Amino acid sequence: MALTLFGSGKPDHPLADIKHVRKLVSGLPANDSVKALSDVTTWLDSINGAEGFRLERRYEVIDVLDQAATNHARKLGDVYQATQRLQKFEENKLWTAASEFWKLLGDAYGRCIEQLWSDASAAGTVKKELPAIVARALRALTMQMKWTLLSYSPVDVRVWGEAGRHYFFAENKEIATAPVEIYPGEPGTVQQEFLKAMMLGVSANHGLNPVQQEIAARTAAHFGRMFTLQLQPGPGCSFCFDLSLREPPAHVTQEGFKPGATARCFGAGRALAALNALIPEIRQHDRVPAQFNLGGKFESDLVLSALQHLALHWSDQPPARRTERRRIAMRLTVVHGFHALLRAVESLADDTSLDFEHAAATESWVIENVSGGGFGAIIPPVMGDWIKVGTLLGLQADATQPWGAGIIRRIVRDESRQRRVGIQQLAKAVIPVKLAPAGNVSQAGATRTDDSALLLSTTPDKHGEISLLVRTGSRVRDHALEMNVRGKRYHLMPRTLIESGDDYDWATFKVTQQIG
Repeated sequence: MALTLFGSGKPDHPLADIKHVRKLVSGLPANDSVKALSDVTTWLDSINGAEGFRLERRYEVIDVLDQAATNHARKLGDVYQATQRLQKFEENKLWTAASEFWKLLGDAYGRCIEQLWSDASAAGTVKKELPAIVARALRALTMQMKWTLLSYSPVDVRVWGEAGRHYFFAENKEIATAPVEIYPGEPGTVQQEFLKAMMLGVSANHGLNPVQQEIAARTAAHFGRMFTLQLQPGPGCSFCFDLSLREPPAHVTQEGFKPGATARCFGAGRALAALNALIPEIRQHDRVPAQFNLGGKFESDLVLSALQHLALHWSDQPPARRTERRRIAMRLTVVHGFHALLRAVESLADDTSLDFEHAAATESWVIENVSGGGFGAIIPPVMGDWIKVGTLLGLQADATQPWGAGIIRRIVRDESRQRRVGIQQLAKAVIPVKLAPAGNVSQAGATRTDDSALLLSTTPDKHGEISLLVRTGSRVRDHALEMNVRGKRYHLMPRTLIESGDDYDWATFKVTQQIG
């Protein structure tokens, strides 16, 4: 659009009239956050491409659009996280609306910063707002990163390049540590926003399910003031990032560290000790303390798993691989979920079974590497709508082999959009068993008489314990059980709930006696 500049310095653009902008946002649909964000995204795109805006006017318009979208962006994120099983179309609609909004908002604040780079005199017109502009630009980049990670895709190198450039600008203008109200009621600094982005970038979110990713992002925001940044690595500061490069942050011990004018070291600082103190407190009381503000309610088990993951990846020592990974090429037949695995195992065990339902639900995956703890697999491009971290899998090498069990632990999507998963192997062969409450126990929520389960252990371990997969919500921690396996009965006492998934509990039991 050709723009005509008036004597007032006001461009010939519909969004140049702030009254008109406020009228537009007042008409945003209150109950349709996807539509509201899409409208704001369109307006941001329009102003980002417009020339002739003085900096203070551009920022004024962006600020109105940004704050009008705040509640809608939060609602959309809440819906995305709260809905366990979205239709693929609905998931893509939510993801696209959020991702495009944060991209265009980041571009809008980035455009303000570029005006300041090219016209230093313009800084005087927004001197008070300058730290907030840069902090908001970094916040928008963090949100872009967060939504990219939710799709298990690699973060665009553009995000790292812009984060480095924005923070370098803040240091150059000596505003990096200046206290500022980033949004109404949200004090902080540019450096804190930069460190939140960096720490999220080293948190290995590909090993977390979407809800755990949300907890991780909110945890990084909560501890932002405790993170540290300095010119040399040290205790609590063992990651590095070059402000001039378009590369992700890395652990110093992994990549080495080359001092330079644009090299910065950062780390969890005091946050790691606070995180390690918080974990046992949550475990002891089975609840999240009020002072740990996650911006929402989450089950304590999910919070614990996310915090333990962060404590591992924020530490000065990077997590080490337990066993060597070997390259291999083979195919596995895969089913997903407790009930599908149970059907497959029971059908294989019963030569007379006419249940072919599980066969229709199988997928064929290519295994590309194997280690002592599991596999790395390539997922067929048109399959796997259900795939997420924590999903239970049934694994079979060929039709003559027993079914094994595994759990998806890591998901990555490479530059060509090919998805790869890391699978923890729970057992090479699982055995169908029947469970019943011991004695005359018959309590609501207890395991039902002749309830099916999957035995992961061929023999008890040195502590006399076995591992079982049972249907979720069976409260195996609360009741003594009798297990019937291949015609023999055993008395079990619950020991540890190792993990809960969408449709399964993985738990250990003490075998106290054989009773038949």
